[in-house]
Amino acid sequence: MALMFRWLIRSAVFLVTLSVVVLLLVYWFAARSLPDYDDTVEVRGVTAPVEVVRDNANVPHIFGETDADVFFGLGFAHAQDRLWQLITLRRTAQGRLSEVFGTATVTTDKLMRRYDIYRLAVASADKLDPETKSALEAYSAGINARLDQINTEALGRGAPEMWLFNAPMAPWRPADSLAITKLMGLQMSGHLEAEVLRARVSLELSDQDRLRDILPEAPGSGVAALPEYAALFPEVTTRHAAAAPMDSHPLSPFKRQAFAGASNAWAAAPTRSAAGGTLLANDPHLGFTAPAIWYLARLELETGGVIGGTIPGMPVVLTGRSADLGWGLTTAYVDDQDVYIEELNPDNTEEYRTPDGFKKFRKRSSIINIADADPITVTLRWTDNGPVLPGSHYNLGSITPPGHVASVASTLFTEEDPSLAAAMKVMRAKSVQQAINAATDYVAPAQNLTLVDRDTIAMKTIGAMPRRDANHQSEGRMPSPGWIAANRWDGKLPYTANPEFIAPAGGILGNTNNKTVDRPFPNHVSFVWGDTQRVQRWQRLMQNREVHTRDSFIEAQLDTVSPTARALLPLIGAELWFTGEAAPDGTPERQRQRALDLLAGWSGEMNEHLPEPLIYAAWIRALQDRLIRDELGPLAEEFTHVQPLFIERAFRDVQGAAEWCDVRQSAPVETCHDMARLALDDALLWIKETWGTQLESLRWGDAHQATHDHPVLGEVPLLRYFVNIRQSTSGGDNTLQRGLTRGTGKDPFYNVHGAGYRGVYDFADPDSSVFVTSTGQSGHFLSRHYDDMAQLWRRGEYIPMSLDAELARAAAVGVTRLEPAQ
Repeated sequence: MALMFRWLIRSAVFLVTLSVVVLLLVYWFAARSLPDYDDTVEVRGVTAPVEVVRDNANVPHIFGETDADVFFGLGFAHAQDRLWQLITLRRTAQGRLSEVFGTATVTTDKLMRRYDIYRLAVASADKLDPETKSALEAYSAGINARLDQINTEALGRGAPEMWLFNAPMAPWRPADSLAITKLMGLQMSGHLEAEVLRARVSLELSDQDRLRDILPEAPGSGVAALPEYAALFPEVTTRHAAAAPMDSHPLSPFKRQAFAGASNAWAAAPTRSAAGGTLLANDPHLGFTAPAIWYLARLELETGGVIGGTIPGMPVVLTGRSADLGWGLTTAYVDDQDVYIEELNPDNTEEYRTPDGFKKFRKRSSIINIADADPITVTLRWTDNGPVLPGSHYNLGSITPPGHVASVASTLFTEEDPSLAAAMKVMRAKSVQQAINAATDYVAPAQNLTLVDRDTIAMKTIGAMPRRDANHQSEGRMPSPGWIAANRWDGKLPYTANPEFIAPAGGILGNTNNKTVDRPFPNHVSFVWGDTQRVQRWQRLMQNREVHTRDSFIEAQLDTVSPTARALLPLIGAELWFTGEAAPDGTPERQRQRALDLLAGWSGEMNEHLPEPLIYAAWIRALQDRLIRDELGPLAEEFTHVQPLFIERAFRDVQGAAEWCDVRQSAPVETCHDMARLALDDALLWIKETWGTQLESLRWGDAHQATHDHPVLGEVPLLRYFVNIRQSTSGGDNTLQRGLTRGTGKDPFYNVHGAGYRGVYDFADPDSSVFVTSTGQSGHFLSRHYDDMAQLWRRGEYIPMSLDAELARAAAVGVTRLEPAQ
């Protein structure tokens, strides 16, 4: 017995020792890829030594003799910190994810091949101006120099993920950067889904007047009535069709419309600034990942220093400042996509109808190699309007008649796309007017460019706006027959037609993705806008002060008051506040009274430590579902986020919208206040099952966790605790500190989309400007810079944004010298 016990002890010691050794070996191999920031590297591709000075936040300050050398240094820095991100972004754009991830990404690859953006990027690269081509070639050489160093010095393949996946990386080339620009354009485009959804809802609703309720116009002048979708395509008779599943892989660029892109930007002229200098704040919103998409960098160009947010793969500061100019971006929601229904030739399905008769599709076969599976061949087809897409994509099949296919037109689909070149010219501009002129040739994705120089503020919509015929059957709001000439695009509108606001008399301008202009079709810019709510709070905060400061702009960026909650709660609870009779503890009536008592004293602040935001969010979500479920059936699942204008129209009975409150399938006639009471009970039941019965102890932040998840390793057991960054956060769908909720699943209020970058620039004292990202500079989860900004971001703190070289050197954590190879 004693002998057996001794052997058990020895076996346990052996197994523990072996486990420790294995873990140490794994750590050693993974840590090999951590970059040495204090190093001298001989490289090919620079004309003189390049210095990459890392400040204490690991922001690289890059100094070189020429602009090409500086871009080389940026490429090297991007590859040091974000190599895996570079690989996956490029593979996504190429439609080659399945070579690494197997069958899980086949759907994404098929779609990317059909969109064909990589071929378009290759064609565009050959037509760039010499200056941009030189910059892209130098940037590519910088990435490739880091790859050479990794291979030569056996630096752990450059990233821990490279040990887990067989993902060999070919040398970077200029077209790769252009492809990533187009990839970002796909992520920020939501008009395709908006058109399909409008068509599907049109088919489901027996009363077409109700379409304007559930899909309302942004406030402003109305538009002419549109035809029913069934009138355009009588062959489509689908009713209550179940939604086809979306490609939900984290690497897929195809997101729901709610996640297509958003942002905030506002500026103040010297007359509205306490210190007498212009002010600019910008926080672009994209889906959260670990690491964040944004990477901070400072470039010392021949035209002067620039600092701000870059995206790995693109050699440009997309939002930031120089000594003379500050610039920021918000999604413009330009209607730059149209869906077309193409009629096939019944005698030859290789042809489709055009205004001039039947015409053959342009076709090409494309082979997708799949890890651990046989390759597949995809036949790609294009019409004059654009690529033909499968019926499963955004449920196109549900609105496509038999004998037809769907195609999509987009401003992205061009072989002459100087968008990146235009962005680089904006980065070098010295004044507002120079920057506006520099963006003339910008194509996509359409953005509102907010600008400040020392004296002037401005906002200009940049990006191509399609020229549509005034007789377009659906005005680009629903899929239309592709063979009718009036429905087709006729080039693009001139740059001068893009909205612009220069030096407004009030001294304040901004954008929260709200409607910017009210023009009649076809010069309308868009019918679909990203915000009708945040802008109300922004207007109030801006006008509450005669003059602003850097701190007041920061306060606005971090504001968590929901104007939607303030507007809707008195409306939906009008007949519920303080009207119920006393009820015994533990009954639904008593729980409802407690919830209403809490909400009655709430300011509408979506603070992570309060219970009221969770009660409100659950109530309003349940209410919308009750209002639309019987009319839309399974299609109600498509409305994953609350539509505030719809709720308001229904409760105010705008043009008969209260009809939504009556359940058609029941005998009684329900009122909107009946629905509000029932929805509150639904919400409280969900809260009880999920969080318990003690309403006062609820925390919004427990439900509203920011989910910076690794897109590949985020679901791997044990490893996910090292690679995912989860934080309790304030804010919500309609607050200026926007934390857009997931909207679906068992955790519908997870914060999945928001400001991955925040910057505030004060030109009265430029070096007091500040910025922060939502994770950290490194993409290596063993690096202390993987998440060192995450808590700063969560608490609403920032780091300095200085162009003073000596300050950067004084706080340097390392200096990498890139020496020309002998």
